[in-house]
Amino acid sequence: MVVAGTDSEPAVLTEEQIEAGRRLASAIFGIGKQQATLGHKMSKAGVDRSTILLLKTLVHQGPSRSSALAAAIHSDPSTVSRQIAAMVRDGLVERMADPEDGRASVLAPTEAGKALLEEQRRRLGLALARVVQQWAPEDVDRFLDLLERFVTDHERQLPTMINECVAFAARSEGEK
Repeated sequence: MVVAGTDSEPAVLTEEQIEAGRRLASAIFGIGKQQATLGHKMSKAGVDRSTILLLKTLVHQGPSRSSALAAAIHSDPSTVSRQIAAMVRDGLVERMADPEDGRASVLAPTEAGKALLEEQRRRLGLALARVVQQWAPEDVDRFLDLLERFVTDHERQLPTMINECVAFAARSEGEK
């Protein structure tokens, strides 16, 4: 048994739970590699994965400052600023005066940005439907229910995971 968690959320994990975590990590790593391959191919075709992520976040959040957008996707503000500049140049995002502070601007997807996002969603939806087309409908439903639950719980735990990984990396770097 291993004790893990945060000061506000201690947890005792069994060996079975730890093994399940390892299996999840392996599966997520596998999907991550596949997504990286897909992202690389999309980028070569002129559609950057970060563009889709930023558009999706803007559609979901509504008009946002660049700093809020960076926080929402857990990215560096300077990186997001460069990506947004390219998206503005390409006509996918527009800058508007912030209604709460006229000196600042907020970002919003343009109609072209929304159309690009919708087309990517459609294409990816078709491709993923082919992955599970041989599954029984009840298996697809159950998988989706559990995956959506996992994504929600993962998002909630993400700050803790980031802190733990950064702390581990800092300790490892200090040992060199």
